[in-house]
Amino acid sequence: MSAVAIIVPCRLESTRFPRKLLHDIKGRPLLLWVAERIRIEASEIPLWFAVDDVLLRDCVEEAGFQAIMTDPAHQSGTDRIAEANRTVKADHVINVQADEPLVSAAQINSLAGMLESGAEMATLVTRFKRIVDFYDANQVKAVMRTDGRALYFSRSRLPASRDLGLTIDDDWLKENPCYRHLGLYAYQADMLERIGQLPPGRYEQSEKLEQLRVLENGYDITCAVTEDPTIGIDTPKDAEKYAAMLG
Repeated sequence: MSAVAIIVPCRLESTRFPRKLLHDIKGRPLLLWVAERIRIEASEIPLWFAVDDVLLRDCVEEAGFQAIMTDPAHQSGTDRIAEANRTVKADHVINVQADEPLVSAAQINSLAGMLESGAEMATLVTRFKRIVDFYDANQVKAVMRTDGRALYFSRSRLPASRDLGLTIDDDWLKENPCYRHLGLYAYQADMLERIGQLPPGRYEQSEKLEQLRVLENGYDITCAVTEDPTIGIDTPKDAEKYAAMLG
């Protein structure tokens, strides 16, 4: 049994960006950009890919990574990881999303540290700097308690300003910190298994945000703020931005 493992949930199909994990970016599938990044940033942690299709399995295994085939019917990445960890048997599981090619060692270590400090589940947020991003439904908002535990996640803008309504701007964001949720999680193994046994929640299905299942069932999610640059590849335009960053 491994004390900690990174498991990356991988789904072939995507509504907004079909087969995005196999999308070619400068001669390499997006999934392999993420895999290589994790290997560089966290070389000491065992790395697995929980996949739902042989195309994804072959993609990572041919590049020297480990893959576990999982049920294509899973409703979320957490469900997929829960199944995979029944094989991996890690005590602590870090979930790096397969479309986050800028994940950093500091982010992974932050997640691991929260588990070591007693959190059952942890995730990361980063501060919004542009109002255009705050209004983007693809960029998930997080609101937290004073102790850092999550209150709610939403695709809608949270928090809102009753007085300013739709007129809030970049200057308002500078004075009123608002946070974007990053698709990085960490779980104690028993917590991961409990989540995997819960049915999808009402708000989870409405917002299409798997972490809401946890909150709906009364569990805590501990959050930490990261300042490391990040990019989530949700659309072809995001892939173009990442390609431009590579030069």
